[in-house]
Amino acid sequence: MFRNLGPTELLIILLIVIVLFGVGRLGKIGAELGKGIRNFRQALSGEEVETEEETIDAESA
Repeated sequence: MFRNLGPTELLIILLIVIVLFGVGRLGKIGAELGKGIRNFRQALSGEEVETEEETIDAESA
């Protein structure tokens, strides 16, 4: 499906995404996507996934 996308088409798509979401929000989306992928990989490997709330609770105790 996306095999025929060249550098020009990818650049146009990137510019459209930046216009729609803005640079600041795009960084937040990327960070959340990275956290989601990391948690997914940890869940697949069987490691315990620790959320931010659990980390905050553990630090305050």
